[in-house]
Amino acid sequence: MHMQRNYKFNRLELAGSLGDLGTLLPLAVGMILINGLKPTGLFLTLGIFYVLAGIYFGVTVPVQPMKVISAYAIATTMSASQITASGYLMGLVLLLIGVTGAIAVIGKYIPKSVVRGVQLSTGILLMVQGVKLMLGTSALQKIHEAVEPYLWVQSVGPVPIGIIIGIAGACLTLVLLENKRFPAALIVVAAGLALGLIFGNRPGLNELRVGINLPTLLPFGWPTSADFTFALFALVLPQIPMTVGNAVIAYTDLSESYFSTQSSKVTYRSTTISMALANFLTSTFGGMPLCHGAGGLAAHYRFGARTAGSNIMIGGAFIVLAVILGDHSLSIINLLPLAVLGILLLFAGGELCLTILDLTARKDLFVSLVILGITLATNLAAGFIAGIAVAYLLKHGKLNV
Repeated sequence: MHMQRNYKFNRLELAGSLGDLGTLLPLAVGMILINGLKPTGLFLTLGIFYVLAGIYFGVTVPVQPMKVISAYAIATTMSASQITASGYLMGLVLLLIGVTGAIAVIGKYIPKSVVRGVQLSTGILLMVQGVKLMLGTSALQKIHEAVEPYLWVQSVGPVPIGIIIGIAGACLTLVLLENKRFPAALIVVAAGLALGLIFGNRPGLNELRVGINLPTLLPFGWPTSADFTFALFALVLPQIPMTVGNAVIAYTDLSESYFSTQSSKVTYRSTTISMALANFLTSTFGGMPLCHGAGGLAAHYRFGARTAGSNIMIGGAFIVLAVILGDHSLSIINLLPLAVLGILLLFAGGELCLTILDLTARKDLFVSLVILGITLATNLAAGFIAGIAVAYLLKHGKLNV
C-alpha cells in the first residue's frame, strides 16, 4: 500500500519529472561548456541524487544546481577545480549545520512572511529567466551569440525563432495544463525534441557511440588551497544564505504544503544532510554543486508530479544517458530548444509565486515585497537577510507600515 501510494509511474508523473528541466539544463550545459565539467560525472551524480532522494523521502524531491555558484562560475569562467572546491565546502557546511541541529534552530526563528518572500522572489526570478530564454538573452545564448544555438533556423522574418516557439509552446501548455491524458510538459518537451531533430544542426549526433561509460574519480585532481580559499569567499559565503532560505526552509515548507504527512521525512535536518552528501558525491566525480529548492518542487508539482515515482523516472533517465552515452550525452540534451525550457520555467515560477496568497496581514505582505525588491536589485541571499531584519523590526515595533 505504502509503495503504491509513493511510487506511481504514469504519464503525469513523467510529465512532472520534466518540469524542472528549465532551471537544470541551461546551468548544467553552461558549466560543461564554459567551466569544463564532465558530462558523464555531472549527469550520473545528478541522476543518482534524484533516485536516492526520492527513495528516502518518499515524495517528489527536486534536484537543482546551486544557483549562486553556477551563475557566478559561468559568468566569470571559473575553473573546474574551483567549482569542485566549492562543492566540498558547501557539503561540509551543510553537514555541520545538519548534524549539529543548528539548521532546526535557524529555521525555528524564520518568520512565515520571510519564507513566502523567498518563494515569491524565486518564482519571479524563474519567470524572468524563462522569458530571457525565449527572447534569446540568457547567459548561455549570449555566449553562443544565437537565439537558439543548436537550431539552424534563428528567425522567421524579423521575429526571433525563440519568441515563436515560446508563444506557441505557452499556448499549448495553457490548453493542456490540466489535461491528464496529454500532460502539458510531456507534450511540450516531445514537440521541442521533434523541432530539434527537424531543424537542429545536431552537433555530435553522428559521433554517438553506445557503450558503458563510468566517471573518473577526481577528474580535475584535488583542489589546491588557493582553490578552496577562492571558492570560500567568491562562491560559498554568498551561496549559504540562499541555500538556507530557499533550499531548506522554503522548500521544506512547500513540501509539507503539497504532500502533508507524506512528506514527514522532509525536515530541515534531513534536507540539509541530504544536500551535504550529494555535494560530496558530485564533487568527487566532476559534477556540479547540487541542492533542493522550492522552485524546483513547484515546477515538478505544477506539471503533474505527485509521488517519488517522478524522481525514479527522471533520475533513471539521467543515469542511463550518462552510462550509455558518456560525454556524448550532451548531444541529446542539446536537441531541446532553449525556448522550450523557458516555457517550463515561466509556468513553474508562476506556481511558486501563488504561495504568497495565504498572507493576509499588511506587515507580512510588506516583508515579502521587501525581499522581492532587494532580490531583484541584488540577489536572493541579500533579500533573505534583509527580510529577516525587517520582519523582526516590525515585530518589535521599530517599524510601522
